Amino acid sequence: MDKAKRDPMYRFLALLTIASTAGLQAWRTLFNNFAVEVVHLEGNHIGMIQSVREIPGFLALLAIFIIMIMKEHRLSALSIIILGIGVALTGVFPSYLGLIATTLIMSFGFHYYETTNQSLTLQYFDKNTSPWVFGKLRSYAAASSIGVGTIIFGVSYFLTYEIMFALSGCAIAGLGLWGLLQNPTRKNIPPQRKKMVLRKKYWLYYFLTFMSGARRQIFVAFAVFLLVKKFEFSVQEITALFILNNVVNYFLSPLIGKAIIRFGEQKVLSLEYGSLVFIFIAYAFVESKAIVALLYIFDHIFFNFSIGIRTYFQKIGDPKDIAPSMAVGFTINHIAAVVIPALGGFLWLLDYRIPFIAGAVLSLVSLTAVQFISRTIRVSHQAS
Repeated sequence: MDKAKRDPMYRFLALLTIASTAGLQAWRTLFNNFAVEVVHLEGNHIGMIQSVREIPGFLALLAIFIIMIMKEHRLSALSIIILGIGVALTGVFPSYLGLIATTLIMSFGFHYYETTNQSLTLQYFDKNTSPWVFGKLRSYAAASSIGVGTIIFGVSYFLTYEIMFALSGCAIAGLGLWGLLQNPTRKNIPPQRKKMVLRKKYWLYYFLTFMSGARRQIFVAFAVFLLVKKFEFSVQEITALFILNNVVNYFLSPLIGKAIIRFGEQKVLSLEYGSLVFIFIAYAFVESKAIVALLYIFDHIFFNFSIGIRTYFQKIGDPKDIAPSMAVGFTINHIAAVVIPALGGFLWLLDYRIPFIAGAVLSLVSLTAVQFISRTIRVSHQAS
């Protein structure tokens, strides 16, 4: 692990991950209250915006073609700059169409960074190290979210939404500019195939990625909106909850990476999906403000277990397939993500419980699918 910490790519990804998470956290912390209090949006509007937010993830496949003309680490840094610009502009256009436009800009930056982040981590760190690296990056992400949450909590009493969005976005773009000046690469990395890769042996990775995207979007689109709309959380309460959530994840994320190394992906992902079945059902029926806040924290903890899907791919995949497969995986992850928030928004109007019950069903299906992980790893090793 000490060798990994000394790797220039580790430092590069650590700082850009902090920037990416800080930008998204600032946007998410402010967005729901901004949308409700200033723009006066309803659940169907939020669902549509969240669907639009996932379009860049659906188009992550285009990263394969971008890295034909640009180094992958350069694309990472450029993506952070775009993310910062999108966040900075959010408060400038307080309308439904304005939020759609700025959300698209922000989301292109975030999703393309996440695609390259996953790819570079799997390329530069081996199977016994990458789960730990993913865990540490999640830990740094949590720490940056704590910092952002603390700042927003303090300044939200006297700064407008427009100023808070602008300051956050400019800071993130500045870190992206720093990244453009760095060169953390080394020459002993297998060259990546610069074309779309779809292989039959990766079927379970594709399926788990698809289901993860579908389930995750229900949480992203509606969990915080539930807190604001039904339980009337203020922006200060939402910020305090985010801070508490990230304090917990700061300490737990490295342990999750170590658990994957020790117990394997199948057991860790089984624990995730089994727990999420009950969490989503609870979201649908709980009436306590304190309990729903705890559900949010537990949901976020189990989300971090999803790094097991990527480390599973590392065990069955060709090293030259990592970059194109992460891009393909991100696109697959967002096929359902583009549709589900908008559909869920209209179902919310019928009964807010419906999207969360659907999340429980999706988690149950995923729990069944992860039972095939050990078998596919064994088959892959026999074939090689």
